[in-house]
Amino acid sequence: MLLVFLLLLNLTNKNDLIPEVLKFRKPAINYLTGLPGSNGPLLAVKIDDTKEAHPQIGIDNADVVYVEQVESGLTRLLALYSSNYPDEIGPVRSARISDIDLLAQYGRLAFAYSGSQTKMRPVLAAANLNNLSAERNPQSIFSRDETRTAPVNMILHPNLLIQHATNKLKMDLITLKQSPWKFGDLANAAINLVSAKVKFPNARYEVNWDSFNKCWNLAQNGNTEVTSIGKNVCIDNVIIQIVEIQPSIYGDKFGGITPLSKTVGSGAAFLLRDEKYLNIGWQRNDPAKFTNWLDKDGQEVKIKAGKTWIFLTSIAPTLQP
Repeated sequence: MLLVFLLLLNLTNKNDLIPEVLKFRKPAINYLTGLPGSNGPLLAVKIDDTKEAHPQIGIDNADVVYVEQVESGLTRLLALYSSNYPDEIGPVRSARISDIDLLAQYGRLAFAYSGSQTKMRPVLAAANLNNLSAERNPQSIFSRDETRTAPVNMILHPNLLIQHATNKLKMDLITLKQSPWKFGDLANAAINLVSAKVKFPNARYEVNWDSFNKCWNLAQNGNTEVTSIGKNVCIDNVIIQIVEIQPSIYGDKFGGITPLSKTVGSGAAFLLRDEKYLNIGWQRNDPAKFTNWLDKDGQEVKIKAGKTWIFLTSIAPTLQP
């Protein structure tokens, strides 16, 4: 009798033995994008954004990108990856003091950069970051592109970096356990928008609505942003965060003072999505907590599932309805 039962069990469709609740399990969602996908180790990479650094490599794979002011009113990018690591990212540049507070909200993530000035190294070492700079890793991970000139020729191989950090350095690379965003429909109060200009002292950005691809095309200083493979940088959500920018105690080797963008506190902001914009506010009193994005009634703002760029500027944008 037992033999007959085992035979019948083997012939039974295995799917019939799976509980109904497991059959309809929702697919995994990436916490940074709100799109179906995995949540791999969270990696932040510092990327040059000057004219000489273009075209950039792997920037279109970033889930979230912050645009920060640096010396001489220029800008650099701080790109976060967790859903998809391209083979290469770059050009990689050095860390800045604004990165520490900005990244604190994500926990002890992996931070990749080319280096830092001597005075700032102990500050970075004391920060809640997994330090994965080029100063601590082999040239097989941070290589040089011979077709580019220094200092905009350092290229990161992120998959090799994560493997090295996990297996060789025995680092506990974190993955996000919750999302910094609320995803959902756009508020009815949103206003039609065709384009917006974002200003820094020595850099100008423009985002223009792409009605075909349903996203914002990015341009810098009058030139359309494209990747190294000629792909337009098109963004689902643009957040223009108005922050206080003040001089820090740090500077570059040319005597330029490093600015500090204050991302702990509160202020005004603008959310651009779906060919519209919304006046919002931001609030972050605890450096270890995610920034809250709020509407005029104090309710959490919902963004569109997809890629998000955040411009940290002290200058209000120019909006073109």
